[in-house]
Amino acid sequence: MGAAIGPRKAGRQRHRPVSDINVTPMVDVMLVLLIIFMVTAPLLTAGVQVDLPKTEAAPIKGDDQPLSVSIDAQGDIWIQETKVTLDELGPKLQAITAQKPDTRIFIRGDKGIDYGRVMEVMGYLGSAGFTKVALVTEMKQGEPAAPPAKKGGR
Repeated sequence: MGAAIGPRKAGRQRHRPVSDINVTPMVDVMLVLLIIFMVTAPLLTAGVQVDLPKTEAAPIKGDDQPLSVSIDAQGDIWIQETKVTLDELGPKLQAITAQKPDTRIFIRGDKGIDYGRVMEVMGYLGSAGFTKVALVTEMKQGEPAAPPAKKGGR
């Protein structure tokens, strides 16, 4: 509290409104939200545990959000985090993509399963009308991705 210097007027004193913005509550809220997002972000990844094979291929660039079809070590098929059978795979994907066959679908196959199971799923997706199907792998540790080979003689 401050002390008044000089004669004091009888009656009401005039208080000037404070024109400064108090940013402390806003900073507190933003820091709490930052911590919440940092904790929850790792939990939002795909929930099916798949041990992906390693490769030297460069990642595929794309604009749209792909659908993920996973095949776990037991050969079970998952759309995102929902377990489906091979017969349900095509109709469910068509319902999810609203009959757009150009939707990108990534197949994540566990490296311990039979290669034929992955090809069976890829063939089924092709027969269901999906043309953009890609396999997902992990980059080898310690080795940079090899640039794609140029066609032609220059």
